[in-house]
Amino acid sequence: MMRQTLGILLAGSLVAATAAMAIPVTPDPDRDGPADGIDVGWYRSSGSNTYVDETWWATRNRCTPDYLGERLICGALRILARATSRTFEAKMSDDAGLPLPASWELMTAKNAFFIRSGHVETPLDLATVASFYRAALGQRGWIEKDGAVIKPDRAEIAFTTPDGPAMLRLTRQDNRTIVDLSVRKRANATAGIPPKPGQVRLMLGNETDEAAVVTVNERTISLAPHVGEKLAHTDDAASEGSDIQKIDLPPGKHTITVKVAGNAARSRELEVAANETWGLLVGPDGAPLPIRLY
Repeated sequence: MMRQTLGILLAGSLVAATAAMAIPVTPDPDRDGPADGIDVGWYRSSGSNTYVDETWWATRNRCTPDYLGERLICGALRILARATSRTFEAKMSDDAGLPLPASWELMTAKNAFFIRSGHVETPLDLATVASFYRAALGQRGWIEKDGAVIKPDRAEIAFTTPDGPAMLRLTRQDNRTIVDLSVRKRANATAGIPPKPGQVRLMLGNETDEAAVVTVNERTISLAPHVGEKLAHTDDAASEGSDIQKIDLPPGKHTITVKVAGNAARSRELEVAANETWGLLVGPDGAPLPIRLY
């Protein structure tokens, strides 16, 4: 009797689960909006000057269910993702020295002997993000300099740190706050990394198994699979013989679109200042990963 009862209960559960999978649900931004998984990449190499060169990147993807059963699965995945996210955020704070707000969606970080930088994208409003970083960086002993510029759509805050001068730049774009944090260390950059005076250098790479097409303003560049994927390695980025595509740009805002086979095109504005060098790595599902290199 017990075995028969368990069989009936199991069958009933399967029927209920199958039925739930088929029940459509109305999208709920509050419930279904948060990211539910993390893709992470990490590169570490020793450079020609015996320094350790490290780069991190991570994206958070979303679970957007169309049916009740999928929503139940998304809920379970969300619990696991939150625990993973907290561990990852602690590691970035300790290892990379990069504080991450809880709602971050994309981040890259670079630690070379001449720069430490971070790029973060979050749906949080600019004022909230500015307050978070002011508090977090102050706890690390950073001293904010006078003359901070705080506006509804952008902010620039300079700091003095034990490693060198630092800048926190925030911009508001497409309902996201873009965070660019950099510490210019006292060591000189590797030759081949800095741009032409007053210009910006952009390096392009593709770490996916698919061909990618990157459009910078109106210029289109095709990248075969894995071409330029070592742009995060300082020595490779500096080498004139590497397969990394390099573009010289004026300072300001530039529209960048990335299209990988089988994925929708992704567009964004990249705001850069004079005498900066950036890498743009094509990541999972065609995600554009901006990395401040200099």
